[in-house]
Amino acid sequence: MKAVRYHRYGDSDVLAHEEAPRPVAGAGQVVVKVAGTSFNPVEVAIRAGYLGQVFPLVFPHVPGIDVAGTVAEVGEGVTGWRAGDAVVAFLPMNADGAAAEYVAVPGEVLAAAPRTVELADAAALPAVGLTAWQALFDHAALNAGQSVLINGAGGAVGGYAVQLAAQAGALVTATASARSADRVRGHGADRVVDYTATPLARAVAGQRFDVVLNLVATSPEETAVLVDLVADGGVFVSTTTPGVEDAGREVRAVRVFARSDAAQLAELVNRVDAGRLRIDVAARRPLADLAAVHDEAVSGRLAGKTVLTPA
Repeated sequence: MKAVRYHRYGDSDVLAHEEAPRPVAGAGQVVVKVAGTSFNPVEVAIRAGYLGQVFPLVFPHVPGIDVAGTVAEVGEGVTGWRAGDAVVAFLPMNADGAAAEYVAVPGEVLAAAPRTVELADAAALPAVGLTAWQALFDHAALNAGQSVLINGAGGAVGGYAVQLAAQAGALVTATASARSADRVRGHGADRVVDYTATPLARAVAGQRFDVVLNLVATSPEETAVLVDLVADGGVFVSTTTPGVEDAGREVRAVRVFARSDAAQLAELVNRVDAGRLRIDVAARRPLADLAAVHDEAVSGRLAGKTVLTPA
Protein backbone atom coordinates (compact mmCIF):
# COMPACT_ATOMS: atom_id res chain seq x y z
CA MET A 1 0.00 0.00 0.00
CA LYS A 2 0.98 3.65 -0.27
CA ALA A 3 1.57 5.61 2.93
CA VAL A 4 3.28 8.75 4.14
CA ARG A 5 6.03 7.79 6.57
CA TYR A 6 9.07 9.31 8.23
CA HIS A 7 12.12 7.38 9.34
CA ARG A 8 13.56 10.02 11.70
CA TYR A 9 12.56 13.28 13.33
CA GLY A 10 13.09 16.41 11.28
CA ASP A 11 11.60 19.04 9.01
CA SER A 12 8.83 18.32 6.52
CA ASP A 13 11.31 16.82 4.07
CA VAL A 14 11.43 13.66 6.19
CA LEU A 15 7.84 12.91 5.11
CA ALA A 16 7.96 10.39 2.26
CA HIS A 17 5.01 9.10 0.21
CA GLU A 18 6.17 5.52 -0.30
CA GLU A 19 5.30 1.85 -0.31
CA ALA A 20 4.64 0.37 3.12
CA PRO A 21 3.38 -2.98 4.43
CA ARG A 22 -0.38 -3.20 4.74
CA PRO A 23 -1.28 -3.67 8.42
CA VAL A 24 -3.09 -6.75 9.71
CA ALA A 25 -5.63 -6.76 12.52
CA GLY A 26 -4.16 -7.92 15.79
CA ALA A 27 -6.21 -8.90 18.82
CA GLY A 28 -8.59 -6.07 19.67
CA GLN A 29 -7.91 -4.26 16.40
CA VAL A 30 -9.79 -3.42 13.22
CA VAL A 31 -8.10 -2.63 9.91
CA VAL A 32 -9.75 0.36 8.24
CA LYS A 33 -9.52 1.20 4.54
CA VAL A 34 -8.86 4.93 4.74
CA ALA A 35 -11.22 7.33 2.96
CA GLY A 36 -9.64 10.36 4.58
CA THR A 37 -7.45 11.68 7.36
CA SER A 38 -6.96 15.30 8.38
CA PHE A 39 -4.09 17.53 9.37
CA ASN A 40 -3.70 18.51 13.03
CA PRO A 41 -1.00 21.01 14.12
CA VAL A 42 0.22 18.72 16.91
CA GLU A 43 1.57 16.42 14.20
CA VAL A 44 4.16 19.04 13.26
CA ALA A 45 5.52 19.02 16.81
CA ILE A 46 5.52 15.22 16.91
CA ARG A 47 7.32 14.99 13.55
CA ALA A 48 9.94 17.52 14.64
CA GLY A 49 10.67 15.52 17.80
CA TYR A 50 9.51 18.18 20.26
CA LEU A 51 7.12 15.73 21.93
CA GLY A 52 9.37 12.67 21.82
CA GLN A 53 9.25 12.14 25.57
CA VAL A 54 5.47 12.45 25.66
CA PHE A 55 4.69 10.51 22.47
CA PRO A 56 7.70 8.29 21.69
CA LEU A 57 7.64 6.88 18.15
CA VAL A 58 8.82 3.67 16.56
CA PHE A 59 10.29 4.39 13.12
CA PRO A 60 9.26 4.35 10.37
CA HIS A 61 6.15 6.17 11.58
CA VAL A 62 2.90 6.90 9.75
CA PRO A 63 1.23 10.16 10.93
CA GLY A 64 -2.50 10.94 10.87
CA ILE A 65 -4.47 10.85 14.13
CA ASP A 66 -7.90 11.25 12.49
CA VAL A 67 -9.43 8.55 10.33
CA ALA A 68 -12.62 8.04 8.38
CA GLY A 69 -13.07 4.92 6.31
CA THR A 70 -14.58 1.46 6.04
CA VAL A 71 -13.79 -1.67 8.03
CA ALA A 72 -11.67 -4.09 5.96
CA GLU A 73 -10.71 -6.66 8.60
CA VAL A 74 -11.79 -7.43 12.17
CA GLY A 75 -9.31 -8.87 14.65
CA GLU A 76 -9.81 -11.40 17.41
CA GLY A 77 -11.90 -10.20 20.33
CA VAL A 78 -13.54 -7.28 18.52
CA THR A 79 -17.33 -7.21 18.54
CA GLY A 80 -19.84 -4.81 17.04
CA TRP A 81 -17.98 -4.17 13.78
CA ARG A 82 -17.92 -6.01 10.49
CA ALA A 83 -16.38 -5.56 7.06
CA GLY A 84 -17.91 -2.66 5.16
CA ASP A 85 -18.96 -0.61 8.20
CA ALA A 86 -18.22 3.11 7.81
CA VAL A 87 -16.30 4.37 10.84
CA VAL A 88 -14.42 7.31 12.31
CA ALA A 89 -11.86 7.48 15.10
CA PHE A 90 -9.33 9.59 16.98
CA LEU A 91 -6.19 7.42 16.95
CA PRO A 92 -3.45 7.09 19.57
CA MET A 93 -0.90 9.89 19.10
CA ASN A 94 2.15 7.66 18.75
CA ALA A 95 0.65 4.68 16.92
CA ASP A 96 0.90 4.36 13.15
CA GLY A 97 -1.81 6.63 11.79
CA ALA A 98 -4.14 7.12 8.86
CA ALA A 99 -1.88 8.85 6.34
CA ALA A 100 -2.05 5.63 4.38
CA GLU A 101 -4.42 3.45 2.39
CA TYR A 102 -5.04 1.20 5.42
CA VAL A 103 -4.59 1.59 9.17
CA ALA A 104 -4.93 -0.75 12.15
CA VAL A 105 -7.19 0.83 14.79
CA PRO A 106 -8.02 -0.24 18.37
CA GLY A 107 -11.63 -1.42 18.19
CA GLU A 108 -12.65 0.49 21.30
CA VAL A 109 -11.97 3.93 19.77
CA LEU A 110 -14.24 3.46 16.74
CA ALA A 111 -17.58 5.16 16.21
CA ALA A 112 -19.98 4.83 13.30
CA ALA A 113 -19.31 7.51 10.70
CA PRO A 114 -21.87 10.23 9.97
CA ARG A 115 -24.25 9.29 7.17
CA THR A 116 -25.00 12.84 6.01
CA VAL A 117 -21.51 13.93 4.87
CA GLU A 118 -18.92 12.55 2.50
CA LEU A 119 -17.01 9.82 4.33
CA ALA A 120 -13.60 11.45 3.73
CA ASP A 121 -14.88 14.76 5.16
CA ALA A 122 -15.84 12.98 8.39
CA ALA A 123 -12.10 12.82 9.14
CA ALA A 124 -12.35 16.52 10.02
CA LEU A 125 -14.42 15.67 13.10
CA PRO A 126 -12.74 13.35 15.64
CA ALA A 127 -9.68 15.06 17.17
CA VAL A 128 -10.91 18.65 17.04
CA GLY A 129 -14.52 17.82 17.85
CA LEU A 130 -13.48 15.84 20.92
CA THR A 131 -11.10 18.61 21.97
CA ALA A 132 -13.94 21.14 21.91
CA TRP A 133 -16.36 18.81 23.72
CA GLN A 134 -13.92 17.89 26.48
CA ALA A 135 -12.75 21.47 26.98
CA LEU A 136 -16.26 22.83 27.37
CA PHE A 137 -18.00 20.04 29.25
CA ASP A 138 -15.43 17.76 30.91
CA HIS A 139 -13.12 20.56 32.09
CA ALA A 140 -15.21 23.74 32.18
CA ALA A 141 -18.57 22.09 33.06
CA LEU A 142 -20.33 24.67 30.88
CA ASN A 143 -24.06 25.04 31.55
CA ALA A 144 -27.00 26.87 30.02
CA GLY A 145 -27.10 30.54 30.90
CA GLN A 146 -23.37 30.87 31.45
CA SER A 147 -21.13 33.17 29.43
CA VAL A 148 -18.15 31.86 27.49
CA LEU A 149 -15.35 33.62 25.63
CA ILE A 150 -13.81 31.47 22.87
CA ASN A 151 -10.44 32.90 21.83
CA GLY A 152 -9.54 31.56 18.40
CA ALA A 153 -13.04 30.69 17.25
CA GLY A 154 -12.06 30.85 13.58
CA GLY A 155 -9.95 27.69 13.83
CA ALA A 156 -11.05 24.08 13.54
CA VAL A 157 -11.53 23.47 17.28
CA GLY A 158 -13.12 26.89 17.64
CA GLY A 159 -15.78 26.15 15.05
CA TYR A 160 -16.98 23.13 16.99
CA ALA A 161 -16.62 24.91 20.33
CA VAL A 162 -18.88 27.77 19.22
CA GLN A 163 -21.51 25.36 17.93
CA LEU A 164 -21.46 23.18 21.05
CA ALA A 165 -21.49 26.11 23.47
CA ALA A 166 -24.40 27.77 21.66
CA GLN A 167 -26.34 24.49 21.66
CA ALA A 168 -25.71 24.17 25.39
CA GLY A 169 -27.50 27.48 25.92
CA ALA A 170 -24.42 29.55 26.75
CA LEU A 171 -23.94 33.18 25.76
CA VAL A 172 -21.01 32.99 23.33
CA THR A 173 -18.47 35.73 22.65
CA ALA A 174 -15.89 34.68 20.06
CA THR A 175 -12.70 36.16 18.66
CA ALA A 176 -12.11 35.79 14.93
CA SER A 177 -10.61 37.72 12.06
CA ALA A 178 -12.82 39.39 9.48
CA ARG A 179 -12.41 36.46 7.06
CA SER A 180 -13.91 34.05 9.64
CA ALA A 181 -16.49 36.32 11.28
CA ASP A 182 -19.52 35.34 9.20
CA ARG A 183 -18.82 31.64 9.61
CA VAL A 184 -18.41 32.02 13.37
CA ARG A 185 -21.70 33.93 13.61
CA GLY A 186 -23.33 31.18 11.58
CA HIS A 187 -22.11 28.68 14.14
CA GLY A 188 -24.10 30.52 16.82
CA ALA A 189 -21.80 33.14 18.35
CA ASP A 190 -23.75 35.96 19.96
CA ARG A 191 -20.87 38.39 19.52
CA VAL A 192 -17.73 38.26 17.37
CA VAL A 193 -14.70 40.37 18.26
CA ASP A 194 -12.27 41.10 15.43
CA TYR A 195 -9.00 40.86 17.34
CA THR A 196 -7.11 42.34 14.38
CA ALA A 197 -9.04 45.60 14.70
CA THR A 198 -9.51 46.02 18.46
CA PRO A 199 -7.52 44.59 21.38
CA LEU A 200 -9.67 42.01 23.14
CA ALA A 201 -9.41 43.58 26.58
CA ARG A 202 -10.67 46.88 25.18
CA ALA A 203 -13.45 45.24 23.16
CA VAL A 204 -14.90 43.49 26.23
CA ALA A 205 -13.95 46.12 28.79
CA GLY A 206 -15.98 45.76 31.97
CA GLN A 207 -17.12 42.23 31.13
CA ARG A 208 -16.04 38.91 32.61
CA PHE A 209 -16.97 35.38 31.57
CA ASP A 210 -17.83 32.19 33.43
CA VAL A 211 -15.57 30.29 31.02
CA VAL A 212 -12.67 31.51 28.90
CA LEU A 213 -11.50 28.95 26.32
CA ASN A 214 -8.15 29.77 24.73
CA LEU A 215 -7.35 27.98 21.47
CA VAL A 216 -4.35 29.98 20.22
CA ALA A 217 -0.75 30.27 21.37
CA THR A 218 -0.47 33.31 23.64
CA SER A 219 2.40 35.06 25.40
CA PRO A 220 2.48 35.06 29.22
CA GLU A 221 1.17 38.64 29.14
CA GLU A 222 -1.68 37.75 26.76
CA THR A 223 -2.54 34.70 28.83
CA ALA A 224 -2.70 36.82 31.99
CA VAL A 225 -5.15 39.17 30.26
CA LEU A 226 -7.36 36.21 29.36
CA VAL A 227 -7.28 34.82 32.90
CA ASP A 228 -8.28 38.27 34.19
CA LEU A 229 -11.37 38.07 31.96
CA VAL A 230 -12.64 35.04 33.89
CA ALA A 231 -15.37 35.81 36.40
CA ASP A 232 -14.87 35.00 40.07
CA GLY A 233 -15.36 31.27 40.53
CA GLY A 234 -14.96 30.63 36.80
CA VAL A 235 -12.49 28.62 34.76
CA PHE A 236 -9.76 29.33 32.20
CA VAL A 237 -9.32 26.41 29.81
CA SER A 238 -6.51 26.32 27.27
CA THR A 239 -5.44 23.89 24.58
CA THR A 240 -2.15 25.78 24.20
CA THR A 241 -0.54 28.13 26.73
CA PRO A 242 -1.30 27.15 30.34
CA GLY A 243 -2.78 29.77 32.61
CA VAL A 244 -2.08 30.57 36.25
CA GLU A 245 -4.92 30.05 38.71
CA ASP A 246 -6.18 33.04 40.68
CA ALA A 247 -6.88 31.53 44.09
CA GLY A 248 -8.09 34.82 45.50
CA ARG A 249 -10.94 34.91 42.97
CA GLU A 250 -11.35 31.11 42.91
CA VAL A 251 -10.48 31.00 39.20
CA ARG A 252 -9.37 27.58 38.03
CA ALA A 253 -6.90 27.08 35.16
CA VAL A 254 -6.94 23.87 33.12
CA ARG A 255 -4.81 22.79 30.19
CA VAL A 256 -6.59 20.39 27.84
CA PHE A 257 -5.01 17.29 26.33
CA ALA A 258 -7.73 15.62 24.27
CA ARG A 259 -8.29 11.90 24.60
CA SER A 260 -10.05 9.43 22.36
CA ASP A 261 -13.59 8.67 23.57
CA ALA A 262 -15.85 6.60 21.34
CA ALA A 263 -19.03 7.48 23.25
CA GLN A 264 -18.41 11.21 22.99
CA LEU A 265 -17.47 10.84 19.32
CA ALA A 266 -20.71 8.96 18.68
CA GLU A 267 -22.64 11.85 20.24
CA LEU A 268 -20.87 14.30 17.94
CA VAL A 269 -21.72 12.09 14.96
CA ASN A 270 -25.37 12.00 16.05
CA ARG A 271 -25.43 15.80 16.08
CA VAL A 272 -23.93 15.93 12.60
CA ASP A 273 -26.57 13.55 11.27
CA ALA A 274 -29.32 15.52 13.04
CA GLY A 275 -28.15 18.71 11.33
CA ARG A 276 -27.09 20.31 14.61
CA LEU A 277 -23.32 20.20 14.08
CA ARG A 278 -21.60 21.30 10.91
CA ILE A 279 -18.32 19.86 9.68
CA ASP A 280 -16.28 22.57 7.95
CA VAL A 281 -13.62 21.44 5.48
CA ALA A 282 -11.44 24.22 4.09
CA ALA A 283 -9.49 22.07 1.61
CA ARG A 284 -9.35 18.52 0.25
CA ARG A 285 -5.94 17.38 -0.94
CA PRO A 286 -4.19 14.16 -1.96
CA LEU A 287 -2.16 12.37 0.70
CA ALA A 288 1.01 13.02 -1.29
CA ASP A 289 0.61 16.74 -0.42
CA LEU A 290 1.08 16.14 3.31
CA ALA A 291 4.61 17.59 3.46
CA ALA A 292 3.39 20.76 1.73
CA VAL A 293 0.48 20.98 4.19
CA HIS A 294 2.96 20.81 7.10
CA ASP A 295 4.98 23.64 5.55
CA GLU A 296 1.89 25.78 5.00
CA ALA A 297 0.84 25.26 8.61
CA VAL A 298 4.24 26.30 9.94
CA SER A 299 4.28 29.43 7.78
CA GLY A 300 0.75 30.41 8.79
CA ARG A 301 -0.68 29.96 5.31
CA LEU A 302 -3.00 27.09 6.23
CA ALA A 303 -6.53 28.14 7.18
CA GLY A 304 -9.29 25.88 8.42
CA LYS A 305 -9.35 22.09 8.33
CA THR A 306 -7.55 20.19 5.58
CA VAL A 307 -8.66 16.66 4.67
CA LEU A 308 -6.20 14.38 2.89
CA THR A 309 -7.25 11.38 0.85
CA PRO A 310 -5.31 8.42 -0.56
CA ALA A 311 -4.99 8.38 -4.35
